[in-house]
Amino acid sequence: MGARSPESTRLGGVFLARHGETDYNAAKRFQGRLPVALNAAGRAQAATLAQRAAAVGFLELWASPLVRALETAEIVAARIWLEPRQDERLVETDCGEWTDLSFAQVERADPDGFAAFQRADPDFAFPGGESFKAQTERMLAALEEIGRGRRPVLVLTHGMSIRLTFAALGHPLASVANAALLDCSGAASSSGRAPDF
Repeated sequence: MGARSPESTRLGGVFLARHGETDYNAAKRFQGRLPVALNAAGRAQAATLAQRAAAVGFLELWASPLVRALETAEIVAARIWLEPRQDERLVETDCGEWTDLSFAQVERADPDGFAAFQRADPDFAFPGGESFKAQTERMLAALEEIGRGRRPVLVLTHGMSIRLTFAALGHPLASVANAALLDCSGAASSSGRAPDF
């Protein structure tokens, strides 16, 4: 996989996990910062994530305050005996005018914009919403601060937040599954398989 970037080394011991599935995820809709809860599959995924997290021995647990991430964090917290600490910088991108629309609707209306979103183009910005550059900057600032605490630390966040962070660390991800657990050092996934970067 090549040499690790200085950023990866600095964030060693910082693990990112995506929240469990929501009905919006299943329907391929933009949920952005809407207060969408986990569905039954998402709660089951969060329980599986909790089992994997228990094997790591995390010393701290942080979470996005959005409902789906916080609900996942609370399921994990019950297993690893840590209280989730919230940080607004860990929230998902503000999808602006695309919020609540389906991927298919957006792709029909704005194929170029949708393609830029899908490939996590660093120059992309949601119409009336946040840019990926701004999201990347706030995520990295949050993780650098969190990483100065006790490690290993688990951070419950969102799919695009994780993709942008790994891209900034030099390890772009094509996608991030619900309840995925990834080590920011780029060493390995929670399943023991190399992540898809």
